[in-house]
Amino acid sequence: MVIEGGQTTLFFGTWYRKSPFFDAARHAGCYAYDVYNKMYIPSNFADPIEEYWHLVNHATVWDVGCERQVEIRGPDGYEFMEYLTPRDLTTCTVGQAKYVVLTDEQGGIINDPVLTRLGKSRFWLSTADSDVLLWAKGVSYHSDFDVEIREPDVSPMQIQGPKSKDVLRALVGPSVSNLEYYHFLETTIDGIPVIVTRTGWSAEVGYEVYLCDGSRGTDLWNRVMAAGKPFDLRPTGPSEYRRIEAGILNYPSDIDWNHNPYEAGLGWLVDLDKKHDFIGRAALRKIKREGVKRKLVGVEVPGDEVVRPWLPHPWPVRKDGKEVGTLTALAMSPRLQKNIGYAWLPIPLTKLGTEIEIETPAGSRKAIVVKKPFIDPKKETPKS
Repeated sequence: MVIEGGQTTLFFGTWYRKSPFFDAARHAGCYAYDVYNKMYIPSNFADPIEEYWHLVNHATVWDVGCERQVEIRGPDGYEFMEYLTPRDLTTCTVGQAKYVVLTDEQGGIINDPVLTRLGKSRFWLSTADSDVLLWAKGVSYHSDFDVEIREPDVSPMQIQGPKSKDVLRALVGPSVSNLEYYHFLETTIDGIPVIVTRTGWSAEVGYEVYLCDGSRGTDLWNRVMAAGKPFDLRPTGPSEYRRIEAGILNYPSDIDWNHNPYEAGLGWLVDLDKKHDFIGRAALRKIKREGVKRKLVGVEVPGDEVVRPWLPHPWPVRKDGKEVGTLTALAMSPRLQKNIGYAWLPIPLTKLGTEIEIETPAGSRKAIVVKKPFIDPKKETPKS
């Protein structure tokens, strides 16, 4: 933990797990941590704005071993995966990844993982912060699907930023240059087994390197740092500033099982007419037919910096003195020099340009509903 205005105190208990990169990241200067999927995640090595600019201009490496993998395989692996998500997977070929949502029987979002198809009937789900392993096991137990569900010995790190291609070429060779967005290749780095995907949580050019042998975490970290030295690679935490600019959602602070994909702006991940049945189909069909009563919208708060850079908890949103919603994320964009974030609002207040008020610890501030993503809405940067 970090105690503001006082001495920093770090205490690591055995009840939270550590990634294979934990020791290396700590020795590299990490001074603040969060807990994600019941694991420690390094969150800061330097000032958050300094880390943001390094991500945007150079290359960064993050320990995201907390993105636990749920592996689904077996004779009915493909059919079971189709059952877990409303996204149609018929176009997801072996060697490809897809962003998906998992929904419950009421259409609520259980998680929004990245799905990687390793084989005809073998998948990884790289999960956000919720118990997907237990959810999938429970669904399997009450079904007739012949599948095996487990957590493999796999831990990712993210290498992100405009120079990340140079770093990966130095690590695995020129073949990585041909890796398409949301595809992967299986390889080794100095004998260390890895899978490299063209994915990330930054909306910059980037990769995730999935370590497939947990005993080699420090070895892989050191090799990555050595390869990245000519390109000014630095360890950082995930950037809250950059993900808000990009319209990336954080589970469960922005969305959770109380929200459905249509409310969250993720309706494009739902194919109600896909061939395979899926959990929540009837509920989502009804929601789409009747329409939603609230939405997650982008907001801008004029004036000076409100908070830097994380909300300690959701803040109330008011209209004409009445509480109407919640603010889930807010930060002063270093590039835009504007306070930007997300808020849940009732449909009548989601029109662009609508003025609302947010309740901060320092008092009320005016906010305006604006379009999101705030930067690069077509994702041209990460695809480049």
